[in-house]
Amino acid sequence: MRITALAGGVGGARFLRGVLAAAPEADVAVVGNVGDDITLHGLRVCPDLDTVMYTLGGGIHEGQGWGRAGETFSVAAELAEYGVGPDWFTLGDRDIATHLVRTQMLDAGYPLSAVTEALCARWKPGVRLIPATDDRAETHVVLVDEEGNRRAVHFQEYWVRMHAPKAEAITFVGAEKAQPAPGVMDAIAGADVVLFPPSNPVVSIGAILAVPGIREALAATSAPVVGLSPIIGSAPVRGMADKVLAAVGVETSAAAVAEYYGADLLDGWLIDEKDAAQRDRVEAAGIRCRAVPLLMRDLDATATMARAALELATELGRPDD
Repeated sequence: MRITALAGGVGGARFLRGVLAAAPEADVAVVGNVGDDITLHGLRVCPDLDTVMYTLGGGIHEGQGWGRAGETFSVAAELAEYGVGPDWFTLGDRDIATHLVRTQMLDAGYPLSAVTEALCARWKPGVRLIPATDDRAETHVVLVDEEGNRRAVHFQEYWVRMHAPKAEAITFVGAEKAQPAPGVMDAIAGADVVLFPPSNPVVSIGAILAVPGIREALAATSAPVVGLSPIIGSAPVRGMADKVLAAVGVETSAAAVAEYYGADLLDGWLIDEKDAAQRDRVEAAGIRCRAVPLLMRDLDATATMARAALELATELGRPDD
């Protein structure tokens, strides 16, 4: 079985562990979000790509869900002594090594997709991790202050420094000129199943879909596309999905997120058992829906979620079968 998944950070990475446990013989390709990427201290940082790589490669800080296990912060402490910022985004010593290698390779002319492949050669994540694009396509958040002035900030500043205040709009800077990275379109066209993990629908999956050609490829694929809701009840399982959903005019509910993706992308949608009453609304939108437990409490629970998604995909089948 060939599985292609679109993934953001922590939620996507943890779900992918479940996919590998549920389908150990599958060939899994992961199209990773690059909207969170940022340059700090002259280093190119790719938080979502690294979170997937570290999580599946056994190097993640399990308690946080991001960053390296056993991390130290000597460089950050020295930068603080010099008074060099930003002080709101702390890079760990081990993590810096990854960013140094990435930046050196990018400066030497290698595209991000080739750099990511090289980094994964060390971590052996068990998937083909492909950035959505080799081009700049950064997520920025538009804010409005009390005087009505509008300004845009990088998503990392919005989330890490500002702790996700009310957002006016979301924009993907450079995305309109970006192209899918090598391997992305083939991964979609060659998939037997496409999965949307319970990642943020706006700034994770949405940032991937903002790269021209990717949404169209997903809409055209004959493989069943199944997603899992990142919303349980009226709140995100983690993160600020409610804030960014409001910015794009979408209510915070499992059914509303399915409608936001639309039946042109989704064939199936899993919602939590607590949201079973929303099943009819999702199916009225033309998307097959099932209610199952969606909390990733541990690997077994996550693998069960992945199996439910794959079972729904099998039930949907391929239109040309």
